[in-house]
Amino acid sequence: MRRFAGFRFPSVFLGHRAYRRLPVQHEWAPRWIMAAQILLVVALIGGWQAAASWKIIDPFFWSQPSAIWHTLTLFFLKGDAVTDIAYTFEATIIGFVVGTIAGSLLGLSFWWSRNYAAIVQPFIICFESIPKLALAPLIILIFGIGMTSKVAIAVALTVVVSTLTTYAGVKAVDPDSERLFYSLGASRFQVFRKLVIPAVMPWTISVLRVNIGLALTGAIVGEFISSQHGLGREILYAGQTYDIALVWVAVLVLAAFSMIMYVAVSQLEKLLRKGVAH
Repeated sequence: MRRFAGFRFPSVFLGHRAYRRLPVQHEWAPRWIMAAQILLVVALIGGWQAAASWKIIDPFFWSQPSAIWHTLTLFFLKGDAVTDIAYTFEATIIGFVVGTIAGSLLGLSFWWSRNYAAIVQPFIICFESIPKLALAPLIILIFGIGMTSKVAIAVALTVVVSTLTTYAGVKAVDPDSERLFYSLGASRFQVFRKLVIPAVMPWTISVLRVNIGLALTGAIVGEFISSQHGLGREILYAGQTYDIALVWVAVLVLAAFSMIMYVAVSQLEKLLRKGVAH
């Protein structure tokens, strides 16, 4: 038995040569992992509360869990929690769906003509290089302070990612398969429908989890600039009034909301991958 970097390697001798087995790492059961995660959260909250109570940190700037819990209760019982969450959710989902579909269709359209792709691609890359958040005030002025401007910002953040990812999938389509389809008498539309789209689908699906985060970012930024509802407006208002507890409440609600959407999109991705595989 030999030791190396803290691991014990049992050796099996065959003749004059020694073969080392790989070290075995035992994985914890899911319940123990969940217990460790809960314990970590409790320790963080307890440490935060103790540090604020003992004035180790300034509770005015950092707030404290007890005040955040009280504000959270008021936010859901007397505030506009349902309205704000629904508003942000609607803008995010619409921007996500529109941006993903539009970008995927644009990327697929590049397959039809190399000249068309060569002409349009530099403009797509140029638009990608522009910080979309810098365009947010202009979008608000054009589309107003309503839902449309929030959706437009979310689309601007998601459409280019979908376009470039789908186009990468188009360029990865096997040319030998294309030639085989044409040799069997398939039309150009049949090649597009039966070969290109199925080949590109995994690329399009892979960008879903990225786009849901970008769409949420776009909706929140739009609410920061100008909005009557939404979690972004709640965070901005709380920051302007120095209500740090309300800032934390809105951030925590937004974090929970984003995790739920991420899990939902992950499940959708699994279903779509199964559909493509079959």
